[in-house]
Amino acid sequence: METIPDDTMISSRLKFLGLATACLAVLGGCSAFQNARLDEDAMRVKSGRERTVDPGEGSLLDAFRGGRETVKVNRFLWTASLEVLNFLPIEAADPFTGVISTGFGVPPGGGQAYRATVLISDPALDARSLKVALQTQRGPVDAATTRAVEDAILNRARQLRIQSGKF
Repeated sequence: METIPDDTMISSRLKFLGLATACLAVLGGCSAFQNARLDEDAMRVKSGRERTVDPGEGSLLDAFRGGRETVKVNRFLWTASLEVLNFLPIEAADPFTGVISTGFGVPPGGGQAYRATVLISDPALDARSLKVALQTQRGPVDAATTRAVEDAILNRARQLRIQSGKF
């Protein structure tokens, strides 16, 4: 029977221990994304009519993706969209790209579950700046329902603008 020198055995055990530690560190880092939550500050446009991203901000992955495109978002449309669709659970809200995505929810007094995706593509308080896509669990919603939701958001946005005193 051949015996292995003690130095070789200790060296191989240290290599194994180092590899095991590195694997645990990588796996531990992956679990950090499991409990990710929606950033409440990202849901509000704080100052003025727009919010832009500082080129120094972002993650390492943004460098590989080419960065994030910033869209100027009308704060009244943004707030009105969140208020009108408050019965839907928000899955993602990004004021930098102007997209709000919700999960399925039932409106008050209704029996049908809906989900919505809202795109605010311009800083103007205008119907062309707002795009709403509604869906039920069976498929897309008819155009009249989508138009009614868009009108409700636009009306609420106009009310918010009047209340703020910025005619």
